[in-house]
Amino acid sequence: MKDRIEQHLAEALVALQANGTVPSEISPSIVVTRTRDASHGDFASNLAMMLAKPAGRAPREIAQALIGALPASDVIRDVVIAGPGFINFFQADDAQSAVINTVLSQGRQFGCSQVGAGQRVQVEFVSANPTGPLHVGHGRGAALGATIANLMDAVGFDVQREYYVNDAGRQMDILAASVWLRYLNLAGESFDFPSNGYKGDYILAISQGLLDEHGERFRHAASTVFAGVDADEPAGGDKEKHIDALILRAKELLGEDDYRLVFDCALNSILADIKQDLGEFGVHYDEWFSERSLSTDVQRVVDKLEASGHLYEKEGVRWFRSTDFGDDKDRAVVRANGQSTYFASDIAYIDNKLERGFDKVLYVFGADHHGYTARMTAACEALGHSREKLEFILIQFAILFRGGERVQMSTRSGSFVTIRELRDEVGKDAARFFYVMRKYSQHLDFDLDLAKSQSNDNPVYYVQYAFARICSVMRQLKQRELKFDREAGLAALSRLGETAETELMTLLATYPELIQRAALSHEPHQLTGYLRDLANGLHSYYNAHKVLVDDDELRHARVCLLLAVRQVLDNGLSLIGVSTPEVM
Repeated sequence: MKDRIEQHLAEALVALQANGTVPSEISPSIVVTRTRDASHGDFASNLAMMLAKPAGRAPREIAQALIGALPASDVIRDVVIAGPGFINFFQADDAQSAVINTVLSQGRQFGCSQVGAGQRVQVEFVSANPTGPLHVGHGRGAALGATIANLMDAVGFDVQREYYVNDAGRQMDILAASVWLRYLNLAGESFDFPSNGYKGDYILAISQGLLDEHGERFRHAASTVFAGVDADEPAGGDKEKHIDALILRAKELLGEDDYRLVFDCALNSILADIKQDLGEFGVHYDEWFSERSLSTDVQRVVDKLEASGHLYEKEGVRWFRSTDFGDDKDRAVVRANGQSTYFASDIAYIDNKLERGFDKVLYVFGADHHGYTARMTAACEALGHSREKLEFILIQFAILFRGGERVQMSTRSGSFVTIRELRDEVGKDAARFFYVMRKYSQHLDFDLDLAKSQSNDNPVYYVQYAFARICSVMRQLKQRELKFDREAGLAALSRLGETAETELMTLLATYPELIQRAALSHEPHQLTGYLRDLANGLHSYYNAHKVLVDDDELRHARVCLLLAVRQVLDNGLSLIGVSTPEVM
């Protein structure tokens, strides 16, 4: 309906430009919105007020001219001027109920569109370092990233979902050293574990597997391992220098092949765990991209930046002139020892993404990555790409509460709640829904007690119960051996005149607009809010009006309405990754 009204206004504008009422050289954006007050009509447009100044006429005069030029329409029963020049549209009664037929005929495709057709978009999300299990903080990025990708897919974008596997660099070396040191403990060596090493039961499990499979192949005496190593922080030393020295010692004592074996054992174990957790959380990727695969690309982009004059050398370090592109300071890309920096890999990854032909690259990052955006857009532009091709969704933290108390989390210390534990406690559906309920830029207080409750205060339970309630009506229909004729119901939609019925039909009609708006703004919380409103409308209607009435015609029409509501609930919940149980 909204699209049809916009088209009618466009035709009226052409007519006014043809007769000279409005200058022909202007081309305003025609916007039609739903009214908040039904007494003001169903839709409204401010087009007349936009045209008034260039036309040199009063807005209400332009509004009247536009109304006079509107083509005849069987879906609009009245058009009026309101306030300073708004044009309000009242749709015909049968046009309002027509949405039920549209929903039932389109089914799962209702709400989908092609607004993004022809545009390739990559959504990268989670991409947590494989140094430990995913915790509840990663869960919000997983739920939001997956839902954003689903929404963009629903409106026609060609979407690729990607996870960037940080399988190289210092953090992975710390992980490998941590696993090896725990292996030495299990093999009988006694020493104080480094304060900056990775702790937690998962490290012990990996180390035990290493010992079970390879025996004492990697064992070295603790005295040899720690000989000459800088003191750790508890002993008055520097914990960073201590762990770096232990990494070097691991590489020296194990040799290249055995060190790589330990490294890969740790990496593969944790990565397999991550893939399993995300899969069971309903999150799937088209590509798991390895940082190691960028080894040749890093040198290539460094050379490319060098050739274009965007690098300089100072004290043996090669710097990228990122301040030339709006960053607050220049960034190192090659250290004095010749090793490339993490940022150099990020630059190579940006170039790799855009060389793959994506029109837009969407990064779903935690809010702690705020400082990365300026340097990454700077690198993008320096490489010859438009900075507009990169877009960043910075997600605020999810704070978990159990029994009213905040749960502290730290991957390094091993004290954290994993996605798996969260899923086991509250279920996938509650976790996915709760994670996207609030706008990504707002902090999320995740209340476990509420998520587990089977009450109307639990939003996911409330929405799922609306779906199950309609399924219950359909079972009652069969149990009572009452007839239901869909075609007869669609033919009798004019019988649906209750206020609660018209409100439900209006909500159904807004679903496609909602999906497009949520997709383009990358705001899944708009969808959860809509589903709660739709569920509330269904529950209110069901409690106030009998559906399985004796009047066959009215019963058929009301069941059609409920089936349309059920379909939209199903469509919306599936985009969030939430199931639709028929019995609750």
